[in-house]
Amino acid sequence: MPFGVRHFGAAFRKYLAMRNPSLSLILASALALLAGCASMRTDKTHYAGIDALLAKADYPAAIAKIEAAKAKAYGFKDRAVYYLDAGMLHHWNGDYEKSNELLELAERAIEENFTKSITRSASSMIMNDNILAYAGEDYEDVYLNAFKALNYLALGRNDDAFVEVRRLDLKLVQLESKYSKMADKLSQAEEAHETFTPGKSYFQESALGRYLGMLLYRADYKWDDVRIDREKLERGWQLQPDIYTFPLPDLSLATQRVDPPMARLNVIAFSGLAPDKKANTFYIHTEENIIVLGSTAEDYLGKQNLTGLNVIPWPGVTEGYHFKIQLPYMQKHPSQVARIEVEIKDIDAENLQPLESLENAAIETFGIQKPIVFLKTITRAVAKGIAAEQAKQKMTQDMEGGMAFFTRLASDLLVDTTENADLRVSRFFPAEASIREIHLPEGTYDILIKYYDANGRLLRTDERPGVNVDVNHLNVLESSYLN
Repeated sequence: MPFGVRHFGAAFRKYLAMRNPSLSLILASALALLAGCASMRTDKTHYAGIDALLAKADYPAAIAKIEAAKAKAYGFKDRAVYYLDAGMLHHWNGDYEKSNELLELAERAIEENFTKSITRSASSMIMNDNILAYAGEDYEDVYLNAFKALNYLALGRNDDAFVEVRRLDLKLVQLESKYSKMADKLSQAEEAHETFTPGKSYFQESALGRYLGMLLYRADYKWDDVRIDREKLERGWQLQPDIYTFPLPDLSLATQRVDPPMARLNVIAFSGLAPDKKANTFYIHTEENIIVLGSTAEDYLGKQNLTGLNVIPWPGVTEGYHFKIQLPYMQKHPSQVARIEVEIKDIDAENLQPLESLENAAIETFGIQKPIVFLKTITRAVAKGIAAEQAKQKMTQDMEGGMAFFTRLASDLLVDTTENADLRVSRFFPAEASIREIHLPEGTYDILIKYYDANGRLLRTDERPGVNVDVNHLNVLESSYLN
């Protein structure tokens, strides 16, 4: 229960019990309802202190913390979040079999929950999204296949890695169209006042997915397929400038034959953390057949609005209602990492090149469902707010002043407390992927991957002694610093 509700109850309960037992009963009932509203809010308290563990790359401790919170923090409706959280942590810890087991469960839960969300979309129009089973963010669903592929590469199962890369590509193809059916269902709901339409997405090519495909094709000597994937990767920089805001990496070493044959070491380093979800609060005021949504200078859907107000036609609504809504948005985690370097004894150190911005992809793909979330939240809030206001007026019409005041206050607290944005999102995807290919004589090497901040301060050294590099194998060395 929020502090304000607890404070309100503590301050008035004893007083009301003495002065007006009936009013005390009304208030106690409202507070009991508020206490049961936890399922309508996103609780992230179990993540407290976990950033410090990630900064130390203490993944076993982070896993232990998540497992300790499993029973309380991850209910059945949140099982996809748990599978993603635990699956990614086990990946970072090098538990590749366990990671794939959990990420497979996450993928199934996401697919099942999204399918159910379409089936129930019209009937769940006025339900708080926090009550529904979490169907994942699109970037989670896409990139979990990339990390399953990396798990399989680490396990020496290249064919299985290929399957995951192809699944990633298929999901990108279907990304925009998957919401059309949901939008149609919502538009048919009795409460719908406008036609639901999903947003647009220009995320069609994942550089990370194409790069893994290039490496796998090259390992099978399928040079024409390597060329095709490289061209598709480069196409991403042309079509998706909001995602790829950095220069195209030099892939010449990755696509050329080496004569005489040398071993290829492909270093992939992940840094930072993918965005978190935050909530913006807006206030709705109704006039005859319109609602007015108070906002900042740029509204929720990104359209410039100098008045700070959105006026939306809403046939049938009457004037004089006021209530709040919350809408989720993606907020980037600031990362300290500005440069990553790979160092091998007796070989010049080389900087890694940025390949993929998972954080930009997360924000881009969130934009597909944003118009749906926007309209569904407003529809729910208007229906619920007006119903609550009418019930409140009917309940208090014969009450005395003090009793009516506190009954209205308890009712307003109940409505406001149950109108919360769904802020669920997995916690342990990285913000960025960087790469470097190095050609070496076959052998065993001690390798250092160093992470630096913008001032050149060394943040972390990932020491990898005794790395075997084989001419006839795909040698992928993965590193991470989630800070």
